[in-house]
Amino acid sequence: MEQYILTIIIAIPILGILLMMPVSRKAESTLKGIAFATSFIAFVVSLYLYFMFDSSTAEMQFAVKIPWITSLGISYNIGIDGISLWLFILTTFLSWLSIWSSWNAIKDRLKGYLISLLLLEVGMLGVFMSLDLFLFYVFWELMLIPMYFLIGIWGGTNKIYATIKFVLFTLVGSLLMLVAIIVLYVIHYNSTGFYTFDLAQISALAISAKAQLWLFAAFALAFAIKVPMFPFHTWLPDAHVQAPTAGSVILAGVLLKMGTYGFLRFCIPLFPDAFVQYIPIISVLAIIGIIYGALVAMVQKDVKSLVAFSSVSHLGFVMIGITALNIQGMQGSIIQMVNHGISTGALFLIVGMIYERRHTRLIADLGGIFTSMPVWTTFFIIVALSSIGLPFTNGFVGEFLILLGTFKANVVYAVFAATGMVLAAAYMLWMLQRVVYGKITREENRNLTDINLREKLILIPLVILIFWIGIYPSTFFKPMEKSIESLLKTVEIAKGRTEIVRPEGVTFTADVSNIIEEEGD
Repeated sequence: MEQYILTIIIAIPILGILLMMPVSRKAESTLKGIAFATSFIAFVVSLYLYFMFDSSTAEMQFAVKIPWITSLGISYNIGIDGISLWLFILTTFLSWLSIWSSWNAIKDRLKGYLISLLLLEVGMLGVFMSLDLFLFYVFWELMLIPMYFLIGIWGGTNKIYATIKFVLFTLVGSLLMLVAIIVLYVIHYNSTGFYTFDLAQISALAISAKAQLWLFAAFALAFAIKVPMFPFHTWLPDAHVQAPTAGSVILAGVLLKMGTYGFLRFCIPLFPDAFVQYIPIISVLAIIGIIYGALVAMVQKDVKSLVAFSSVSHLGFVMIGITALNIQGMQGSIIQMVNHGISTGALFLIVGMIYERRHTRLIADLGGIFTSMPVWTTFFIIVALSSIGLPFTNGFVGEFLILLGTFKANVVYAVFAATGMVLAAAYMLWMLQRVVYGKITREENRNLTDINLREKLILIPLVILIFWIGIYPSTFFKPMEKSIESLLKTVEIAKGRTEIVRPEGVTFTADVSNIIEEEGD
């Protein structure tokens, strides 16, 4: 049973979808109950992974490999390690809370909405556990479908524009990555005589330096768009602002992490030489994203838009930590992925709660809310301070380790990245001052109803995690240590190799890998 625990977890939301299919659209309480129960059960079962996880090894755990399409070398190959463990559990956690947060928010086409959320959970879980490149790509594309509907049907007034922009950006990167996957597939066949999409086997190949540079670029573009890194970020604010609250929570909490996770799981093991070569470019883009995202967030008039642009800045921290290529930077980046999912997910939930009452997210319309909603305000302040990185909150732990690792790798990068923390405090505290403690700008703000018991129960687990990670982070660090050490060994070997010559012109024919060589005259 333990061996198939990952399959059981991903099967639970699929079961929920099947159970909802025959239920009438008018039976809203039944539909809500099925979606809530299945997502909550998936979360509870996923906690088993943590308690049974062996922190003393970097090997993939709970692994299953079953032949699927044998003629093409495709298998149902899954497993998790210390890098994917917390992201997997975070997915089940936020999926459950997102469905619960939608209890009274969605009135139209509720059945399709809940099915979309469960299908989205399936796609996200599949990405974090796939060890077969074909299987990974299937799940990577699968999650686009429900998110497309969530924004396009239940989104805001400009939802069609946001949906098309989101899909086009993502598809461009995904198609280039698909080409790179096929190239790797052919390289493996030319080197070994048999076809496979197995990540471990392909990672063991001696791919030529020039081939790595081009293949890395294809993978990195797909992941950079998903992060999103500057200048590929422009789809994110529109998608966030137009998406329903649950869509924004999942988008910020999990989907963006697929990009940063992709760099760790695929780019570094498959193309370590190329990753080392691209570090200056990635680092500079990450720093630009940190500062640019914070500056743009500072001038936003819509609270949800402000939180959306803050994600560009926060995910820039994650990327700069990855490029530090040391234990502190890597640990900080992985824990910051989790932190961002918790804090930013909570911020979107809190903004959604006030929107249900005031039907506006404009900062100018939300002054003085503390007087009528003190409990909501308390949660808002706690989560906002964790997003800033106040000591004893989760945000501080992640950002401190990232800056420590970056300082060891490059002092200049660390100094520029640190300005993002100052700017984050500026835009977040200024927003709190105007929304919570400012003058009452509208009479509607005087008699607002504070959050109810359901809304409190949604936010309490998030606040507990904010302080748990901030005060006792070793709980979360221990499972990832061996996996990070193993990944860093791969990079250290790459660093020790001779200087790689950058390609001037290439064509897909054959060289050492029988796939790439320099163009002739």
